[in-house]
Amino acid sequence: MHVTRPGRTTVVVSTLTLAASLAACSSDADTLTVYSAQHESLVRTMLEDFTEETGIELEFRDANDSELANQIIEEGEASPADVFLTENSPAISAVDRAGLLAPLDQATLDQVDAQFRPSSGNWVGFAARSTTLIYNPAEIGEEELPASMLELADPAWEGRVGIAAGGADFQAIVSAVLALEGEEATREWLAGLEDNAEIYASNTAIMKAVDEGEVPVGITYHYYWFRDQAQDGLIGDDAALHYFRNQDPGAFLSVSGAGVLASSDQPEQAQQLVEYLTGRAAQERLAGSRALEYAVGSGVSSAEALPPLAELQAPDVDPGSLDAPQVTELMQEVGLL
Repeated sequence: MHVTRPGRTTVVVSTLTLAASLAACSSDADTLTVYSAQHESLVRTMLEDFTEETGIELEFRDANDSELANQIIEEGEASPADVFLTENSPAISAVDRAGLLAPLDQATLDQVDAQFRPSSGNWVGFAARSTTLIYNPAEIGEEELPASMLELADPAWEGRVGIAAGGADFQAIVSAVLALEGEEATREWLAGLEDNAEIYASNTAIMKAVDEGEVPVGITYHYYWFRDQAQDGLIGDDAALHYFRNQDPGAFLSVSGAGVLASSDQPEQAQQLVEYLTGRAAQERLAGSRALEYAVGSGVSSAEALPPLAELQAPDVDPGSLDAPQVTELMQEVGLL
């Protein structure tokens, strides 16, 4: 397999560094500590007026999904975090299964459509992204694209598909396949991808590879291509997106989650933050931003450039059921990690 390893653009804080920085910070009565794995610019945009409207200051600790989830689980009831925000839902589900989240107020849950929140009621979605197949029309016709994402494990796709196996995005997609298709089918799919796939370091690297004809198709989330098109199209100008629809695993909608830590010493303020994040004002800021992710607030339309959520025909997956540890085990078993 061909592996590219360009440097990541996100800042990753080591566990020791994060722990040390948190230990050095005292908790102010009017300051919430937010562990955030979502894109910094998106979260800050959505919460732009929160402090002005509530008087509650926010102190952010930014790192990736798995690192922050592991940090919270390690800290347990001693965690200084009040609120946890994730890019994909498996990380916050792991914290929920560890018993470290408080139930959210029903009024907050009711602000978001049911498909974007877990049955536990202990966290809620605040943004979503669609799984897509990015492809190069000069290399492959749309009529030649697979009817299902699962077909990419077939030998006919050897050397013709790009994935970012080490990324949280792809692993969230695998967790949806696991929830929908079961362990054995997921193992077989992953084994096929281990044979077929070219491995890239990120979704952006996949888009560039497809655009330049290194591979004809790649698995990615929708917003990378839409952001590129909204800026200058220099990375993906020769690429296009294919939506699987039909409740296929390849139509999976990944949810960014928000939850309140049960150990928070400011539970009312923490609940207020999650309520604000899922409310109309913050959701409309998301829809109007350059993030080009989907708003999930009830009655809030997403950016006009995006296909409406209702047209994506996503499969029905409880976002709280996604099992990141089992995904890691399966990917390691077949050699993708």
